[in-house]
Amino acid sequence: MSGALVSGLEAAGYEVVAASSAEEGFFLVHSLRPDLLLLDLTLPQRNGLDVLRQIRKEGMDLRVLILTSHNTVEDRVEGLKTGADDYLGKPFSFPELTARIDALLRRFLTPSPSSFVVVGDLSINTRNRTASRNGEELELTAREFDLLLYLAQNRGRTVSREMLAKDVWQENSRFTPLDNVIDVQMARLRKKLDDPFEVKLLQTIRGLGFSLREPQV
Repeated sequence: MSGALVSGLEAAGYEVVAASSAEEGFFLVHSLRPDLLLLDLTLPQRNGLDVLRQIRKEGMDLRVLILTSHNTVEDRVEGLKTGADDYLGKPFSFPELTARIDALLRRFLTPSPSSFVVVGDLSINTRNRTASRNGEELELTAREFDLLLYLAQNRGRTVSREMLAKDVWQENSRFTPLDNVIDVQMARLRKKLDDPFEVKLLQTIRGLGFSLREPQV
């Protein structure tokens, strides 16, 4: 699993260093000062939560995403209360993992001074919350704009309905399904974003979610 993760993340453009034990990982965190730590809970020598407690006790400025097979509600609550910034249970989809990594890095790292996000002929102005395609302004509701911006910030990656519920709707309860609401909003966004134009940017990935992608040349 570790080797596959390293290969996949490096192929996605991340610089990755792997540790084979809790002690080695703690040493690398101190010596390399990475931007983000993917932390399993079942580790040789020490429990992952013990490592997390020590990191938070020392006040390190480090994003931590727990990636583990311990995936009950109680496990997630304990991990987040201990100091994790996000929690992803196994099995997981690789596109969701990279999207969560990017979301954490965007949230905590210094943002780009640019106020624009561009995907193909789509331009999004994050400062005045407007969007246009080929110079033609799109008439979006506030929710549609938030949805489009999230997709654009994850351009090229598959975004699941669970991710949209959590990050756009700010709904963390697993007992409040929003799939129908998300699908309706996505259909409305697609009608404004793609229907008037020959090139389609918004794709539905069957069984996984949605992706905003630049057209293939």
